[in-house]
Amino acid sequence: MSDLVGSAMDGYYKAQAAKARGDDFKVFDWHKAARLICEHKPDVASAGLAGDWEYTGGTIYRDGEPLTEDKSYVYLASLWATPELDMDGDVQECWVYQKSSPGWNEKTFWPESALAILRTEATP
Repeated sequence: MSDLVGSAMDGYYKAQAAKARGDDFKVFDWHKAARLICEHKPDVASAGLAGDWEYTGGTIYRDGEPLTEDKSYVYLASLWATPELDMDGDVQECWVYQKSSPGWNEKTFWPESALAILRTEATP
């Protein structure tokens, strides 16, 4: 079995076990990401799922601006993998349980509330 198939199967089985336990999805915390980006002022920030960046990660912020959804790809929700934020090589967990989020899911990309944080906190 190829590494790709094996990795996909591992993720599938982990997700099935989590679902059977009644676990909630971990989704990327866009508000925390916005605050961290304002604080650290990275040149580049990316988001992805721990252990699966190759298939889920992408750039979300570059040169002082958030990217638009058509300029990047991310998949940021999982029952088993932890969403992370990478700011110029500094990787931090950045997630909230979906039930505690304002309706975020794997398709969420820079919600207006997070963009407002970027605009407000980035202003001196």
